[in-house]
Formats: sequence, structure tokens, C-alpha cells
Amino acid sequence: MSESAKKIITAIVILIIFIVCLALVIVGQRNIGLSGLLTMLAGLAGLVFLLWLYNRQYK
Repeated sequence: MSESAKKIITAIVILIIFIVCLALVIVGQRNIGLSGLLTMLAGLAGLVFLLWLYNRQYK
């Protein structure tokens, strides 16, 4: 697999994870109670993880 193909696949996977985490935050906001809070926290943890991945390359 070429280097450009790896970059494209990585970008697509990161985009899918971003969309899923954002959806978790939005769906969690609609649910009131502990389940909604935990859903939002899971989405937030995913977004923070993606931010960590992005910033890791610029150390």
C-alpha cells in the first residue's frame, strides 16, 4: 500500500470517528438523565482523543 493511500484511509477513519463522536454528543443532549450524560461524555472523550492524535504530530 502506498503512502498516499495510507494517508487517505487514515483521514477517512478519523472523519468517521469524528462524526460518530459528534453524533454521540448530540444524541446525549436529547436524553435527560444519567444515560444522556454518559453518552455525551463518551462523545467528548472521543473528540479529546482525536485532538490528542492531531497534536501529537506537532511535539
